[in-house]
Amino acid sequence: MPPTLDSIAVIGAGAWGTALAQTLVQAGRTVTLWAREPETVADINDRHVNRTFLPGVALDAKLRATQSLAACASADAILLVCPAQHVRAVTAELAPHVRPGQPLVICAKGIEQETGLLMSAVAAATVPDMTLAALSGPSFAADVARGLPAALTIACRDERLGKLLAERLGDRQLRLYWSDDIVGVELGGALKNVLAIAAGIVDGKGLGASAHAALVTRGFAEMRRLGHALGARHETMMGLSGLGDLVLTCGSPQSRNMSLGRALGEGESLKAVLGERVSVTEGVFTAAAVVRIAHEKRVEMPIIEAVHSILEGHRSVDDAIAGLMSRPFKAED
Repeated sequence: MPPTLDSIAVIGAGAWGTALAQTLVQAGRTVTLWAREPETVADINDRHVNRTFLPGVALDAKLRATQSLAACASADAILLVCPAQHVRAVTAELAPHVRPGQPLVICAKGIEQETGLLMSAVAAATVPDMTLAALSGPSFAADVARGLPAALTIACRDERLGKLLAERLGDRQLRLYWSDDIVGVELGGALKNVLAIAAGIVDGKGLGASAHAALVTRGFAEMRRLGHALGARHETMMGLSGLGDLVLTCGSPQSRNMSLGRALGEGESLKAVLGERVSVTEGVFTAAAVVRIAHEKRVEMPIIEAVHSILEGHRSVDDAIAGLMSRPFKAED
């Protein structure tokens, strides 16, 4: 394992990948940022901006972008920030170039739709010799890119590496807490996206602050139940990558998932909303996988099931809300 982690590759030049790359450069690391789009590479290298995915943010001139995954593989550590449904393809393409034991930090938030696997399980299958970690928590890309304070959780089963990653990836404005609970950290980041769609629907329908608070609270109960079933620790779900990220993502239309839910609540179609976007809204893909896992584990998740039914066109927004409000009375868990 490299003793200092001075060079970092960031795979994925969307808003979050660009923000992390910018923060790492300003923390003194040598950073290579991979983008699939040639125009994004040119923007970053020549104009020091990312007009497509992070407009309005001036990037450090020392940040360099590339279209070559092989060029990224020489870094001391790699951050994987591509959309969750692309993780398998990207890591398979990266696999021939990486080194045994090289740290791979998963920053994608989602569950693979086809298999129901967390991103760490996907990476374990495609790049089995790399040492895995996961980074997640309450953070909007624009805030982090501008140097505003944020705190995240970095999970790694290797304590020594996890603490080193926290030290070398963090900065004065980006505080990282170490954990060894990769499942809990990943699960919180995935589930909050689906619940943020629900929160947006509540706001879009004009159901009020009381309904919003109830939705977030009962949504968190669903998150905790599934976390328990999958072996996540209670304190992880209560922490930054669980409750913290849920509160942020359900509380601001800066969240792509919440803004999508709000549009659905206002009567727009899913196809119309997605057609206007250049960035991926992860909760749309994760919802189906979560419902399937919940059924397999016999975990009750009525809010997430309602979101899934709306996204699939099986129920209208009004019918889904009525179904939730007419459920039998029960003790609070």
